Amino acid sequence: MPGKTQRISYLPSRKGSSYFKAPLISDVFPPRIWLLRKATGNRKFRERRVQPVAPWRRCTKGSRGGSGGRFLKKLNFTYRCNMGVKGLHSFVTNDCPGACTAANLKVVAEEHRSKYPGSTPVLVVDAMCCIRKWYTANSWVCGGQWREYLSVLDRFINTFKAAGIKLVFYFDGLVEPKKRSEWVRRRLDNGKEIAKIFRFIKTYKQQPGREMFFIPSGLATFARSALRTLGQETICSLREADYEVASYALHNNCMGILAEDTDYLIFDTAPYFSVKELHLDSLDTVMFSRQNLCSRLGLHPTDLPLLACILGTYIVPEKVMRRFRNQCVASYCAKSQGSNQRSSMILAVANYISSISRSYGSLIALAETLPLESDKSLLCSGIESYLLPGQQSPWLPCDFSHCSVASIEQEVPLCLDQEILQIAKEKFVRAESRAYAFMCSGEDECSNTLEDEDDTELPGQALIFLPARQHIYSLLLESAKDVNGTYPVVKEWFVYAGNSLKQPDLVQPKELPGGTPSLRSLWLSSGPETEKLRHWTFLACFQLQEIAEEIQALEASVAVVCCLLLYLFLQVDSLSLEDLNAFLAQTLCLEGKSAAQLANLQLDQVDSRGVQLGSLFIRGLALMIKANNTCGLPFKADDIMAWSVFDGNLFHMKYLQAHRGCSLHDLLEGNESWLAKFQDLMSLICKTCSARGRIIQSRQRLDSFVTERQGRGRGTHFRNPNRIPSRPYRDQGSDSLWWRDRQPPGHSYESQPPGRGYGPRHQPPRGQRF
Repeated sequence: MPGKTQRISYLPSRKGSSYFKAPLISDVFPPRIWLLRKATGNRKFRERRVQPVAPWRRCTKGSRGGSGGRFLKKLNFTYRCNMGVKGLHSFVTNDCPGACTAANLKVVAEEHRSKYPGSTPVLVVDAMCCIRKWYTANSWVCGGQWREYLSVLDRFINTFKAAGIKLVFYFDGLVEPKKRSEWVRRRLDNGKEIAKIFRFIKTYKQQPGREMFFIPSGLATFARSALRTLGQETICSLREADYEVASYALHNNCMGILAEDTDYLIFDTAPYFSVKELHLDSLDTVMFSRQNLCSRLGLHPTDLPLLACILGTYIVPEKVMRRFRNQCVASYCAKSQGSNQRSSMILAVANYISSISRSYGSLIALAETLPLESDKSLLCSGIESYLLPGQQSPWLPCDFSHCSVASIEQEVPLCLDQEILQIAKEKFVRAESRAYAFMCSGEDECSNTLEDEDDTELPGQALIFLPARQHIYSLLLESAKDVNGTYPVVKEWFVYAGNSLKQPDLVQPKELPGGTPSLRSLWLSSGPETEKLRHWTFLACFQLQEIAEEIQALEASVAVVCCLLLYLFLQVDSLSLEDLNAFLAQTLCLEGKSAAQLANLQLDQVDSRGVQLGSLFIRGLALMIKANNTCGLPFKADDIMAWSVFDGNLFHMKYLQAHRGCSLHDLLEGNESWLAKFQDLMSLICKTCSARGRIIQSRQRLDSFVTERQGRGRGTHFRNPNRIPSRPYRDQGSDSLWWRDRQPPGHSYESQPPGRGYGPRHQPPRGQRF
């Protein structure tokens, strides 16, 4: 909601009834979230906009809270990016004030220069803690405001540059097997949040308030690309990102780490600064003091890894040490020193650690208290995971082997060509391509996007792009085929409706039509023939190799959009002529528009189907980046970037106009040069689709709300009887758009008689193997 207005749900007012506050949704932007909940009765919730109520304020009769007899309970929650040791951030901020000190990064940089003359202060940025903060655009459901996002990053970088601070950005490079269950849990939770977002949109025809914010699709992918475009050193980690960040900061004498992860308090590394508390204009923020934390706990810095392990980390699960923590609390006499139960427990554990000798023998004795079924080496591995190269711990023997920190390099690579693998690794570390991780592990993954599971007409986005991914896999694993020419099976962790993620989908790579070229020919060769091969291979990944000449005749960024739209319309029967008009008009009208102009576009309503199509387009762009990198860069990287070809607000405006029957003149903003380009692109796309038996139907959707409570359809050719097939639109006699000539209701555009069908459109069923 705009301004300070926030949405809450509450039960119908009844005189004399009591209400309690509880969170409507869990998210990061308001420091406290309120939901009025009726204490008695069982009537359905209804919604209303209200102004925020002051903490602990008692609502009297006649106040905004409604009738008398109500009171409010304040709720606190942790900032979403607070990762690391559970409960430690809350303890540091609430019970250890000396550990949180105000800091100005300009002053810190000056002190660093004084201490190390001639050196440039370097701040290491954990980018995954920042991408949410960087997205400040008001619009977030329509596919993303990418030029605005790029401008925000540019301002962020230039602010530090003006202060003489160099930034080094780190991105996560892998999901460790031990973290997969947590990754799955978060993806399933995200699915519930997305369902709430779509319920809101379909009810109110507006974007929800920021308290329901969900990052646009592809944000991490395009953030990496944007930072490289802006000339920043960007690194993708080969192991846990926080480990590499801490190691880089320590061994490169950096001024600090900018993040929101309490693991940086445990590592013995450079100072840790909060990105959540960062004020960009002044560069004021909060520094978390490792030394002051130790003073409060009565510990030595080398004790912090053991503290973290007892409290719970991804190596030592919280439940493993639960009984021991309870014993610590029971024997700790000064329980009142903590502001809450969790804080008291942290103090009790610290008290125990300080009471025993700092030795390996003490750790062995502690390990004996673990449950019988637990691995007794967990504590050793957990402590060792916090030791940076060259560091030792008094809790471990001097000859303890450093091996607990997972790394992509520990995998036995599927790709057998070592030269190609080394090239892929270098690109991976430079955050240019993520192919190296896949070539080592044979696993691929993708998180949630904004798609409505209740919409039965659009297939799941992950499944729409599966055929293209299978071709890309065949390129990356071409050297891994066995003597029979069979590819290894790929494990996919992809989120889509109905997928419980209890196990990966097993996907078989598919040869490109006409044969799959080797990566050596695509990456190591040069010359006109190689360039032609790269373009052909890219198009073949999307089954478009037959129109290579027509695509190459287009402007590069327009060619990218044309390829993506052709793929989508050949895969998804339910996409209509109005959808195509909206996509093409958006692409052409984006030319010359600034980030500020795009940010100021006003939408009179938000359509849930339009939201899905914006997300679908961005997800397709992300896949095209992967294909482009795999094929040896037939297109320049900038030609496929979201800010070059897409804007969420603009697309949604064109989508609404197209489905309301807006004239082509108005759709293209009266620009005659765009009209000619529009007609050429429309002709190419419809002609290509028609030749494969895909007739693009006109179907205006003035009200696209879907009320069916069914799972998203997926069709038949993936062998899943539990899914509902995707259904194409039925002719409902709606008027078509004005373009070329006025057509009768329900018309289709056809450049030539339909030829042989393209094969099964993308509606796959749920199953283990594709």
